[in-house]
Amino acid sequence: MKIAFYAPLKSPSHPVPSGDRLMARLIIAALEMAGHRVEIASELRSFTPTPEVGLRAAIALKARHETERLLEKWQNEVQPDLWFTYHPYYKTPDLIGPQLAATLAIPYVTAEASYGRRHDEAGWAENQHLVAEAVRQAAVNLCFTERDRMGLIDAVPEGHYERFLPFIDTSLFGPLAEEVTPHRLITVAMMRRGDKFDSYTMLAQALELIRDRDWRLTVIGDGPMRTEVRALFSSFDNDRITWMGERTAPEIAAELQSGGIYVWPGCGEAYGLAYLEAQAAGLPVVAQATAGVPEVVMDGVTGLLTPKGDAKACADAIARLLDDDRKRRAMGEAAFRFVHEDRSLSSASKRLETILQKHLGGSYYE
Repeated sequence: MKIAFYAPLKSPSHPVPSGDRLMARLIIAALEMAGHRVEIASELRSFTPTPEVGLRAAIALKARHETERLLEKWQNEVQPDLWFTYHPYYKTPDLIGPQLAATLAIPYVTAEASYGRRHDEAGWAENQHLVAEAVRQAAVNLCFTERDRMGLIDAVPEGHYERFLPFIDTSLFGPLAEEVTPHRLITVAMMRRGDKFDSYTMLAQALELIRDRDWRLTVIGDGPMRTEVRALFSSFDNDRITWMGERTAPEIAAELQSGGIYVWPGCGEAYGLAYLEAQAAGLPVVAQATAGVPEVVMDGVTGLLTPKGDAKACADAIARLLDDDRKRRAMGEAAFRFVHEDRSLSSASKRLETILQKHLGGSYYE
């Protein structure tokens, strides 16, 4: 099929790295691996940070112009067979795809759509209505987490849903490293306000509680809050924390494969592709059992998940793996198998193709 792909929050070609951009690129790769031709239909961001009518009206006007542009374009080109929208939610509804799909009489599909009734009371009811209508129209909605699926079912019980679990491209990760630094802790995360900063804060608090243990921390990532993040760890000796800044994907993979334990509390994480990358490198994970983290880390098997907001529990989990090298190695090996066997790009591509064939019908594959 020729697939028109759209990510209203952040285009796959956006210059700033993020989990959203990476996931969009991975979905495109999975579709292309299955033999489809994918075209990024639009670069328009429908994101508005607050629900003011004026902000939303301005985006809606741009969306109408973009819709007209695409309809005119496809009068002179082969039109797509499918419209695929990644990550529509209350701040970034899809203002283009539903109308275009209806006009062109082609199927509409969403991935990682979400709906939370609490946002209606905060002024987002109109945007949430748009999300719900798109979900209702979709031939299938791919749900990355059970939390998202239940939220959508609550809002649109008649919708069509399939679980499609988060995945990564494992090609950057070779076999398990024979020599690692067991007491080297690693985290990979952007330095920005909100959940990311909250996770850095909690990590600093947890490490303070095990200051007397033998560990070193490597931090990979950068962002507008770098000064504030570094200040959180200022009580530790300089040789205990290595700040690596932003790194390329191959560089990150190499650093992970030489580490011992991946540590990241994951406050508010939708799920966190970095957890899958760490496990693909053979690292056990210490994180919180919150939000979508349990979708990508198997508690007690590939890592240790601790109660939300409990810095001491996080510290104890890190200490447990520092003290028990056999458990650390066993969890790392299980993590490696889990991602390479169940959450790889190739396995995701096969699963996605099965779902599309089921919900679109055989006529699209003749």
